Amino acid sequence: MGGLLQDGLRRGYAVPSFCVWNAETVDTVLRVAQACRAPVIVMTGPGEGLLSYAALADTARALAARYSVPAALHLDHGDTMAAVEGCLAARFTSVMLDYSTRPFAENAAALRQVVAMARPRGVTVEGEIGAVGRVDEVTGEGKGHTALTDPAETRAYVEATGVDALAVSFGNLHGNYPAPPTLDFERLAKLRDAAGVPLVLHGGSGTPPDDLRRAIGLGIAKVNVASELNRALREAVHARWNAGEKLWVPSALSEGMAAFGAIAEKWFRLTGAAGKA
Repeated sequence: MGGLLQDGLRRGYAVPSFCVWNAETVDTVLRVAQACRAPVIVMTGPGEGLLSYAALADTARALAARYSVPAALHLDHGDTMAAVEGCLAARFTSVMLDYSTRPFAENAAALRQVVAMARPRGVTVEGEIGAVGRVDEVTGEGKGHTALTDPAETRAYVEATGVDALAVSFGNLHGNYPAPPTLDFERLAKLRDAAGVPLVLHGGSGTPPDDLRRAIGLGIAKVNVASELNRALREAVHARWNAGEKLWVPSALSEGMAAFGAIAEKWFRLTGAAGKA
């Protein structure tokens, strides 16, 4: 993944990273990437996969061999060292251990350990400093943790860990925004200068195109997309169900995958990745 992100930084685009959970979602993303001639990252995280990490990795490799675009397989928001170790054993090409809600020293020590395990394998490591929360925290419907990333802590974190990419919090949130987010671009510029590594935008879904382009110009090289994909697939299947038709599952899922693929194509174009492979 590191090479894809570095190319994005050099050429002024970001690589979209799409949430996947089975063969159909992986193949849809790769097929659309091929059509768009775009580099791509497919990712999965705790509780998201219908397949085990090992089975998903085997599936993704088999499918990726059918296409010619560069692709990476990423562990998103790994929550335990065991998950990271399992994905390394399964030959994921990048891993994230998200200890962003833990004390700085604990977060840094854990990511330093992940880097020590991953680097000899040629695996990219993503960390997070600050904490990207969820939309429902802001609307008062849930409990969680959101903290904007501090530029001074960012420099210390990268130096202490050696991570290859860094997820940052500058007003972005996971989930479906009820209104456009208010992004702190002055903070993002400082984070870019402090980090010296590609930055990652978590909570890409719903980001206004102008804000997205500005963020990419300030060091964002990877954009995570999950909520829009899930919503498109869910709405396609619900439309079949609510129409009172017999829900022949293969046909409904086929329509769902078409909707899923349309969102992927949108993001290849929004991030500027289309045509870069």
